[in-house]
Amino acid sequence: MAVIEKSFKRGEIIVKEGEPGKSFFQLIEGKVGVYADYDKKEPFRLAILEPGEYFGEMAILEEYPRSSTVVAEGNVTILEIPGGDLNAFFREDTDRIYQLMLHLGTRVDTMTKDYIDAQRLLKEARESDAAKKKSLFSKLKKHIDMYQANKNGISELADEGLTEAFASIPKEVDKTKTYSKGMIVFKEGEVGHSMYILREGSIGMYNDYRKREEVKTEELNAVAIFGEIGMITGEPRPASAIADEGNTVVETIHEDDLEDIFKRNPTKVNLILKHLSYTLRRLNIDFLRVCKEITETYGNT
Repeated sequence: MAVIEKSFKRGEIIVKEGEPGKSFFQLIEGKVGVYADYDKKEPFRLAILEPGEYFGEMAILEEYPRSSTVVAEGNVTILEIPGGDLNAFFREDTDRIYQLMLHLGTRVDTMTKDYIDAQRLLKEARESDAAKKKSLFSKLKKHIDMYQANKNGISELADEGLTEAFASIPKEVDKTKTYSKGMIVFKEGEVGHSMYILREGSIGMYNDYRKREEVKTEELNAVAIFGEIGMITGEPRPASAIADEGNTVVETIHEDDLEDIFKRNPTKVNLILKHLSYTLRRLNIDFLRVCKEITETYGNT
């Protein structure tokens, strides 16, 4: 496997926004900054990455141009992993599968919280009087700045054939269960160590299921993945997963099954990673749309 160790000095660009991605990276030593509009007068720093973290993987998993510029913040050592060698990289150490899933899952979890916070802030600003809006400005400005730095990142997003790809992979019969209408797959607040593939039927995601305050937050149709973020991050389930119709068929993937699944069918693991990358990209777009609305409504507050 052609993994290459590389070194960079402060200020050197490792990947550049807009370029095609042919490899991804793991940071071994030092820190790197992730920037939008790095070539502009006032670049916007999106994140600082620490040793052990991955970057550039979304361009490989989804074959998209680089979404940001990554710059060495000091002396830096990285591993460069060619996209075509992803499976070889995993075979060398299968723990890397979960490490990359954890990296993506954590980013999805963080972006979900940022998106919810932006929605809450927009609602609060709409319902506030002028004096209260002024006190909210510093929080609003954070989202205005985020939109200004990333406004070219808003686009339509297709699922890149993920549904069809998952449907083409045979289900594992011994890991599959058929649910009657109203049966619970998992409950809100539980800590789970499994993710699921909806093979047939439909699943509803509910808050306060079977209580007066019950709210259906999402409806999933076959073929869909769900419950993966709870499995990866260990966070409590944010909603209950309920079979919305009879003969709903669900395949369970336990955390400890990933290594064996990869050995039998690496494509399945690659699709799970691609799904996580797609979910993160979709959340980024949804988040920026809220930031755009904040900018257009309160940018001159």
